[in-house]
Amino acid sequence: MVKKADFPVKSAAGLKKRARRVVEILRRTYPDAWCTLNFKTSLQLLISTILSAQCTDERVNALTPGLFAKYRSAADWAKAPLSQVEEDIRPAGFFRNKAKNIVSCCQDMLARFGGEVPDRMEDLVTLAGVGRKTANVLLATVWHHPAVIVDTHVQRVSQRLGLATEKNADKIELELQALLPKEDWTFYSHSIIFHGRRICTAKKPDCPGCPLNRICPSASIFGTISSKGRKK
Repeated sequence: MVKKADFPVKSAAGLKKRARRVVEILRRTYPDAWCTLNFKTSLQLLISTILSAQCTDERVNALTPGLFAKYRSAADWAKAPLSQVEEDIRPAGFFRNKAKNIVSCCQDMLARFGGEVPDRMEDLVTLAGVGRKTANVLLATVWHHPAVIVDTHVQRVSQRLGLATEKNADKIELELQALLPKEDWTFYSHSIIFHGRRICTAKKPDCPGCPLNRICPSASIFGTISSKGRKK
């Protein structure tokens, strides 16, 4: 069985120690972890991130070249008939709600920000379809501001690692900010997303093959792990 000493007590110091160790292992495992959505401009990343809700990045990346050739500016999206935008983004799923948000978001940007994507959290979250997760994707990826991006993977894996206890994404963001140095916020987010897609999946996490199983308090829940990281 995993040694109990591998799981620090839930003190602030213990959790910070575990968080530092998680980042160390992730840096070795996913040294190039980064945003997997394809984009050239902040507007393109904004649209892609809205489209990616409950949709894979691969599907979004297959769809966006045609979209970005047709819709080149916020004005193009803002003036487009809603029914046309719905049809154009249909493959991304939930197309009616996403189309409404995209059109409204771009209309807001035209009216209040000169058609440009704002670069401040307090402005981004006032746009239709933009919550803190989407705003943090933009802040971290386009402007390289330290940001904790809490999507479903970050929420699930952080909870399994014992680094987050809250259920609300905004509160989880605050928990992780308190545990991690600012310089690790963005890398942690992207690498945990990689890890959640490849190993710590929602239904069948690969605990025996996980490089974090020695320090993960959930490893014994999903499978009995030896000290060498293999099922007994």
